[in-house]
Amino acid sequence: MEARASEPNPNFEQWPSLPLESWQDTYATLHMWLQIIGKIRLKLSPPVNHWWHCALYVSPCGLTTSAMPYDQRLVEIEFDFINHQLHISTSDGLKQSLALAPKTVADFYQEVMQMLHSMNIDVDINTKPQEVPTPIPFETDTAHSSYDPESAHKLWRILASIEPVFEEFRGRFLGKSSPVNFYWGSLDIAVTRFSGRRAPARPGIITSEAYSHECISAGFWPGAGYTGPAFYSYTAPAPPGLADQKVSPGFYSAQLSEFLLPYDELRQAESPREALLQFLQSSYEAGANLGNWDRKELER
Repeated sequence: MEARASEPNPNFEQWPSLPLESWQDTYATLHMWLQIIGKIRLKLSPPVNHWWHCALYVSPCGLTTSAMPYDQRLVEIEFDFINHQLHISTSDGLKQSLALAPKTVADFYQEVMQMLHSMNIDVDINTKPQEVPTPIPFETDTAHSSYDPESAHKLWRILASIEPVFEEFRGRFLGKSSPVNFYWGSLDIAVTRFSGRRAPARPGIITSEAYSHECISAGFWPGAGYTGPAFYSYTAPAPPGLADQKVSPGFYSAQLSEFLLPYDELRQAESPREALLQFLQSSYEAGANLGNWDRKELER
């Protein structure tokens, strides 16, 4: 990242600035591209509780599906945000790549499906995007066509900095915990802890499965969901009095009913890693204590 005399903090290279307004069009296009690949993963991967089988994962160069089964073979699809390529590889040695460059969602969808077909992989997906206000089917979406390589690379650098901190936080817990998942629907990276108790039933196919058990989830939005990039933490169901609890750093948002830590505030910390761990721990303790979680049995 470019250095500025007014910001000598060496952590800024690891935690680059990425205000949403600087890459809004790329954000919207990349969101749809990620949904296409995410829906392929959803289709090919065996179901796992809380929809974990649909998530993507941070890789050494971008985001990956990990290995997915297909007709006695394994296939992996990876976004490479260093070389700006989409890679598809199979366990029988086939490899193909597609350049990540400005192009419509419709073109990207067709190119991906053609690549898969040429590798003897045929998969049908629901082409209606999820969790967006005005969904346009992938095959007809010519409204989104932006791709700024620098912004995509910065997003990956941020995710690559967050992922090991989330893994460290996850490792402190002995109870059931999710992997560090990247969700293509809401475009966030998250890790979730569970108390072990069932939660009151919720309506809806997605929410009824995602929140079937008591949980405390923490994650990061690069843009949507808040006025700018931010970390979040929520307890579901939220115990009475949660809004009155204090976390440090961060604050409780009455509007979103979650604890928030703006990303730019984290970047200013002397140690962003320690500040993030402190936010994760303090927001977890707020929910776990009020929710009467058996912390002695659940934590290291």
